[in-house]
Amino acid sequence: MFDKERSRKGYHLNMFCMSLNNAANRAAFRGGAGAYLDNFPMTAEQRTAVLDRDWLGMLKLGGNIYYTFKIAIFDRITMQAVGGAMCGMTEAEFKEVMLSGGKDLQGVPRREFDSLERDDG
Repeated sequence: MFDKERSRKGYHLNMFCMSLNNAANRAAFRGGAGAYLDNFPMTAEQRTAVLDRDWLGMLKLGGNIYYTFKIAIFDRITMQAVGGAMCGMTEAEFKEVMLSGGKDLQGVPRREFDSLERDDG
């Protein structure tokens, strides 16, 4: 859960992510990710998670999903690809699970539509 404590923990990570709203900052990050990250006093674990694009790790280290997704946008990665990476699936597998009704409370992919209808059009 993203609460006050996690917000404080991830403050510098999230501020880095927000900095990618600026074109000059994106260019600087693209030109030297490590050097650009030096501008933000993140923990070593946060820095590694960013460089490794450890999506779930960033969230565990205080990243806000809306902010960390800015890195995925920077990388031109879809939300489905990020979701798949966090679940140990390919993007295609993740899409299929979502189209099939998601996962149950135990994290097992549903394979039935229950009350959902799939639009193949």
